[in-house]
Amino acid sequence: MTASVPDVAERLDQLRRLKELAQEGPDPKATERQHDKGKLTARERVDLLLDKGSFCEVEPLRRHRATGFGLERKRPYTDGVVTGWGTVEGRTVFVYAHDFRIFGGALGEAHAQKIHKIMDMALAAGAPLVSLNDGAGARIQEGVSALAGYGGIFVRNTRASGVIPQISVMLGPCAGGAAYSPALTDFVFMVRSTSQMFITGPDVVHAVTGEEISHDGLGGADVHATVSGVSHFVYDDEETCLEDVRYLLSLLPGNNRELPPPVRGQDLADRRCETMPDLVPADGNRAYDVRKVIEEIVDHGEYLEVHAHWAPNIVCALSRLDGHAVGVVANQPAAMAGVLDVRASEKGARFVQFCDSFSIPLVTLVDVPGFLPGVDQEHGGIIRHGAKLLYAYCNATVPRISVVLRKAYGGAYIVMDSRSIGADLSFAWPSNEIAVMGAEGAANVIFRREIAAAGDPEATRRRKIEEYRDELVHPYYAAERGLVDDVIDPRDTRAMLCRALAMLSAKHADLPRRKHGNPPQ
Repeated sequence: MTASVPDVAERLDQLRRLKELAQEGPDPKATERQHDKGKLTARERVDLLLDKGSFCEVEPLRRHRATGFGLERKRPYTDGVVTGWGTVEGRTVFVYAHDFRIFGGALGEAHAQKIHKIMDMALAAGAPLVSLNDGAGARIQEGVSALAGYGGIFVRNTRASGVIPQISVMLGPCAGGAAYSPALTDFVFMVRSTSQMFITGPDVVHAVTGEEISHDGLGGADVHATVSGVSHFVYDDEETCLEDVRYLLSLLPGNNRELPPPVRGQDLADRRCETMPDLVPADGNRAYDVRKVIEEIVDHGEYLEVHAHWAPNIVCALSRLDGHAVGVVANQPAAMAGVLDVRASEKGARFVQFCDSFSIPLVTLVDVPGFLPGVDQEHGGIIRHGAKLLYAYCNATVPRISVVLRKAYGGAYIVMDSRSIGADLSFAWPSNEIAVMGAEGAANVIFRREIAAAGDPEATRRRKIEEYRDELVHPYYAAERGLVDDVIDPRDTRAMLCRALAMLSAKHADLPRRKHGNPPQ
């Protein structure tokens, strides 16, 4: 007797049950355990990231086909990763999220193939890719197939670099080779207490070196935000973290062939910054917080600082001027007097390269006394790292405007996007001091014999300092020689920047034909 064929209603009911099983996961207790750790589930995270109701899932019914070690008896739908696309403020974004409830979010062959597919789709569609990471690394039971899956992710990260924005959000553990994918992306977000990243865990470290350290102490969010520089942003909870991921995406284009979307607000382009003269002391030896200057200049005082807790002597931020996205690089006199060191150079270089990749104009606020002297800096490669920042600026073809607020000494002045390395426009405040070095140091070198032979060395030294300052460090010396385009009233800084960026909006610059450059490493 022929078996009856299920009718349409029965098939639809079966589909509904399968979809519900895929969404709920195989074990309700696993969801409870995830919440007990203070963590959201993969789907809860996706819902927070994307606009309500916009998520379209890809391969929700995918299952692995591995055998051995009991895997053939455990084949949950999704295979531990949720993939698909949706929108953020109406713009397409691709996402994949590890589901820690299934195999601890560990990556196997099917799991990896789902990620490969969504990465390929993001690149083909020219839309940003966000990874929500919460996984235990490679699925050991699947052996080398799992490792090959990571290789496929790494090569796609690399091919997509500079083509679409890639954002990694660390919401759980990320160990071993898995940690390299976030390192290849543009931005890394981490949440305190729940997320960790390391190549070798505390147990291996103890076995090899004898050092005792906790998971957070080795690779927690604060470690990577302040010590290693791996994490660009750090948060106390997932909700705030994902809210800022959405904000970051609003400042970025979908791909390198588009411009970031403009957002018109109520902040007038020609608004005068009346408090600006009070924010920066005329005395070059007095510190101030350059972030207050940034707040005064940008639209509505809003900006997103990148790497806020690492290399604080330079500030890198994304913001808007007259509704258009800009990248701001500024020396920070409130930290180490704003000198450039190994870390600041690396931080600035990476940010400049990112902005150039995605057609985001650069505004550089200069107040730099030089490069940090010291044996540790020289041995740490300040020449090599300083050259990274120099290379990044020289290679950038986006609109570039620099404003010298106060000090601009020596090679650090050149590196901070001076006219001589290709800045489109360079402005200076009347408080600027552009020179090879400060007047005090220069006088001590040039007039050392005259000072030593004088009856009153200190009085002679003071006189020679004033002579040097009047001759070579006065505010209009650089303007007289065309090294700055104008000396402007600080209160007109925002208006001048908005006008200049509008003029440069159609800038087109070609680099020599080459496969790629070879920047200093």
